[in-house]
Amino acid sequence: MAEAKSGDTVRIHYTGTLNNGSTFDSSQGRDPLEFTVGAGQIIPGLDREIEGMSVGDTRQVKVASEEAYGAHDPQKVQVVPSSAMPQDAEIQPGMQLQARTPNGDTVPLVVTKVEEDQVTVDANHPLAGEDLNFAIELVEIVNAA
Repeated sequence: MAEAKSGDTVRIHYTGTLNNGSTFDSSQGRDPLEFTVGAGQIIPGLDREIEGMSVGDTRQVKVASEEAYGAHDPQKVQVVPSSAMPQDAEIQPGMQLQARTPNGDTVPLVVTKVEEDQVTVDANHPLAGEDLNFAIELVEIVNAA
């Protein structure tokens, strides 16, 4: 039976959980996730585990934060004046915003704290610093390299 290798386009079903057991993402009820093995299209720690799997294989995978979304970077947490926030929105913790860098890139932000005259925003990926667990099933090897 064929095994997935670097360069193959594959489809997997997955459920991702945190160490506390809560689910952060799943393909259940959706089409399988399609990507090319080894092309950097998914987090490295999961990508590496697909190689060698055959269609129908299942696997439990633990991915350290460094091989997922990286460590939480305190430098990506900023306190900004409330006056810098959109005036037409009621700013609340958990709210997602976007900022523009001087070179025009868009950066997603999450509001973590709201005070009278300042707001704390975090530009880290929401899963930064988290070790991730995946239950995966290789559904199909679409295109073998």
